[in-house]
Amino acid sequence: MGGKAMTKSGLIEKVAERTPHISKKDTEVVVNTIFDSMTEALRRGERIEIRGFGSFQVKVREARDGRNPKTGEMVNIPAKRTPFFKVGKELKEMVDRTAPTGGAASAPEDGLPA
Repeated sequence: MGGKAMTKSGLIEKVAERTPHISKKDTEVVVNTIFDSMTEALRRGERIEIRGFGSFQVKVREARDGRNPKTGEMVNIPAKRTPFFKVGKELKEMVDRTAPTGGAASAPEDGLPA
């Protein structure tokens, strides 16, 4: 499953290519603002739903007792909040349909609709 990874700088590049009327610096501000807004919403416990893509929410993992695998000693694992992403049906179907290993349809290289 290795291969190339889409990074934040790569995403900024793609958005900048598709929006030539906006400077790359402004594109970076927009992308960072989106991520910052999503992070803040999750911190507040809000659910983020992006139709056709998926949803983000925070799941609470309760405190529990665990075992140190190296020593076997019992340890207390504190409660924590962790972000969780659930893929949307449309994205799941699009990824499956455009799979590079024999998928039935093809998609643009950047995976974004034209």
